[in-house]
Amino acid sequence: MAIDLVSRADWGARPPRGSYSSLASTRGVKVHYTGGRVDPGIVGDHAKCVAMVKSIQDFHIDGNGWIDIGYSMVACPHRKVFVGRGPGHLPAANGPGLNSGHYAVLALVGNAGLVQPTDGILHAILDAVEHLRAKGGAGKEIKGHRDGYSTDCPGDALYAWVRKGAPRPGTTQPEPEPEPSREWPGRLLRYPPVMRGDDVRAWQARMKELGYDVAVDGAYGPDSQEVCRRFQKDRHLDVDGVVGPDTWNAAFARE
Repeated sequence: MAIDLVSRADWGARPPRGSYSSLASTRGVKVHYTGGRVDPGIVGDHAKCVAMVKSIQDFHIDGNGWIDIGYSMVACPHRKVFVGRGPGHLPAANGPGLNSGHYAVLALVGNAGLVQPTDGILHAILDAVEHLRAKGGAGKEIKGHRDGYSTDCPGDALYAWVRKGAPRPGTTQPEPEPEPSREWPGRLLRYPPVMRGDDVRAWQARMKELGYDVAVDGAYGPDSQEVCRRFQKDRHLDVDGVVGPDTWNAAFARE
């Protein structure tokens, strides 16, 4: 089935209040929910979906001070996909330092009312993902907003689906392999001199997963130190460029 796009003109989007930052590619997509109550009546009335997307854009522009709705695409129960910022444009919804790593797709479910994603919503999310891969260079990852950012989003029901591999309704996929434990390894990672080891490689891989540009080479040198400083600043930690227990635990936190 071809994607059923709802253009910005069709849903009555306000024009952005500035220029988007460009994205040539991402590692994939992060899935979001509204975080509030969603009227279950939207399942039977697409006009209510349109009204909700417009209200979200209004809040993001007028409340958050963003230039536009923060999501790349929005998935509704009618298997329609609203164009938000669209492919090729930096989203704003993933969190500080995380927007360049993934596009953001919102599902119209919340933490009250409509909390269980319908098959139409799940199909629409995956239609949006395929569109972002084809038109925006999105990679293979499908993650939840809570991956790497302290939030309940995208809710337990939607996140459980993401953790299962985001299967199309009517299909099954094997359970994902459990993630390895990433306990504090017990030594400070600092530069100079260059430090090497599996703990360095694990930390670099986690930084890359969180959207930071760093080589995963197992060598903690000046580039790794600079990434560490940026991460510490983003997470409001002491900015010293040293991966100690607080920085490590913040990087590998599981919300």
